[in-house]
Formats: sequence, C-alpha cells, structure tokens
Amino acid sequence: MDYRPLPAIFVADAPGLDFLNSVATPVDEPVDWIGNGEGLLDWLEQARMVPHEALEALRAQFAPTDFDAVAGQARALREWFRAFVHARRGQPLSAANLRELEPLNRLLERDEQHSELVAHASGSESSFELRVRRQHKTPESLLMPIAEALAKLVCDEDFTHVKACEGPRCTLLFADHTRGHARRWCSMAICGNRAKVAAHRKRLKDAQAQDGSTG
Repeated sequence: MDYRPLPAIFVADAPGLDFLNSVATPVDEPVDWIGNGEGLLDWLEQARMVPHEALEALRAQFAPTDFDAVAGQARALREWFRAFVHARRGQPLSAANLRELEPLNRLLERDEQHSELVAHASGSESSFELRVRRQHKTPESLLMPIAEALAKLVCDEDFTHVKACEGPRCTLLFADHTRGHARRWCSMAICGNRAKVAAHRKRLKDAQAQDGSTG
C-alpha cells in the first residue's frame, strides 16, 4: 500500500475527515496518499493546508528521510483519530470526551503561529485585516495544520452527522451537510453509481428468476 501519484480524494466536506480519507480504496487496491514523506508533502499541497512556497523551502533544507519520519507520525495520528471518530460518529460529543482528545492537545501545544496585518484588496470596506501565519521551520511543523483541522472537526462539526460511506468496500468518512441529512455515499461518482449498478443487476436477476419460476 505505497504512495501513488494519484489525485487525492476530497469528498468529506470537512478537512479533518479528508485527512482520515488519505488512505482509501478508490478502485480495487488500497492507496495511502501519505505512505511516505513525498506523499505527505503532495497531499498537504492538494489539501491547501501548507503553501507551495513553504513546502519547497522545507524540501531545500531537509532530507527525504526526515519527511518519511514525519509521514509515519501523520499515519499514526490518522489511525488514532480514526478510532476516535468511528467510536463517536452518529452521536453528539460532550465535555467528557476531552480526556480522549488529550494527545491532540499535546500536539497543538507545539504549534508556532503569529498574527500579521495585511492589506485588503481594493474595494473592501476596510483597508486591512489580521491574518494568522504558521511558521514551517521543521518537517514536524507539517503536522500542525493537520492537528488544527482535527481540532476544528471536533469543535465545529455535529458528530451526529459524521457518517461512513455505505459502499461495501468503502472506508471513506464524510460530514453530512445535506438537507435532511440523507447522504449515504462518499460520492455518487464513486460508490453511488456502483450501488445503482448493483441494484439494477439484482432487479434483472430477480426478474429472470421470477420468469423462470412462472414459465
């Protein structure tokens, strides 16, 4: 299950869940988009979690093995948080869950950020805005935007609407933001169409069996 240069899957409607979906089975074989350091860098850029310039600056300073080590940490973080999500999805979170999330707090403590005044584009009502900039000085800093995405998932999403795709082999998770919260599939293009084809084949088979029994 090595990293492959395929476009990553972003169907979760929540960046924290998209991170959990960085390992999946889009066709027949499982793909891990953060299977090594280069995969992690590529996924972070596709997810728009780290600017291209920051990634290139880190590439110029550190060896591939340094990023491989951080990718291993990212995979461990992913599987730990996946277990938390699967245990809690479909039900509201409460303050009692904070103890389980302590590893995430410990990771967030390592973040380096600063605020910066920037000029608005012309036509804005205000001339300036305050933006938060993250410093990426080491490969380990690449874990910080991921940790932030996981923390925002816990804070901003209603876990009663966090779901797993109903596809038989699918492992993708998503936040159901649809009206009526009736979403069943990671996407209609992936598992939704597969389910339609399977249902159609079953109807044909049942109809043929019915014709045979009455013939």
